[in-house]
Amino acid sequence: MKNEHVVFPELSYKIIGVAFTVFNKLGWGLKEKEYQKALALEFKNSYLHFDEQVFIPITYNTRIGNYYADFIIEGKVLLELKVVHKLGYSQIKQVLGYLKIAGIKLGILIYFTKEGVKYRRVLNSEVSIRII
Repeated sequence: MKNEHVVFPELSYKIIGVAFTVFNKLGWGLKEKEYQKALALEFKNSYLHFDEQVFIPITYNTRIGNYYADFIIEGKVLLELKVVHKLGYSQIKQVLGYLKIAGIKLGILIYFTKEGVKYRRVLNSEVSIRII
């Protein structure tokens, strides 16, 4: 039975699958930038449209800061990468902040560890999904 409440399940599955492909080829121990470059190549191979290092301005009557999201996939999912031993609340909070400022519903935080690829889906409850 399909869960109708899961946001972008097929796209999420593809994105996470690409991360596993990259990790299986490269293994553990690289910097975030190397994983990011490899992910970009695999997204192209998977025919996924993506924007990389996406500028997200923070405004308060005027621009007060900037975020740079690692990827936005298909204009729907914000993807943030980390190379850490353990995920903390601060990384999830960072992704939620990006989602709110960008007006995007779903974020995926992928982190590469010695044990393999791990991920967290982060939902922005302030955005509703438009079904066309």
